[in-house]
Amino acid sequence: MKIGTMIAAICTGLACSMAGPVYGEDSKGQAVKENFEAAIPNLPGKSLIAVEVDYAPGGASAPHAHAKSAFIYAYVISGAIESKVNDGGTRIYRAGESWSEPPGAIHSISRNASKTKPAKLLAVFVLNSRDNPLTTSVK
Repeated sequence: MKIGTMIAAICTGLACSMAGPVYGEDSKGQAVKENFEAAIPNLPGKSLIAVEVDYAPGGASAPHAHAKSAFIYAYVISGAIESKVNDGGTRIYRAGESWSEPPGAIHSISRNASKTKPAKLLAVFVLNSRDNPLTTSVK
């Protein structure tokens, strides 16, 4: 499946789904809602999970890691997100831009780059179906 088709399918799922539970661990000004979850039929034992992360102005996530098997594709829906993964540089991603995180990555910076406007991103996880928790704090 082409990435554009996958994004379109996920966005359609987001538009049709009801908001899931809010997750948030040691975060300030951030709300996370699971919007899509499904087993991947042609990849036994793998699942796709999409979550929407809303950052209030100046909001941030605590440093964190994701499930050990998770490959993550992040897409900025609106606003601007400042991000740093592993030993990479700190970068600001604006609406329409994206990045990926390899399995086992540490996401040391994830925050709204603006103190006055909200920001939103879509994070898509491909991971082992029983790999939990999805996110854990890193000190």
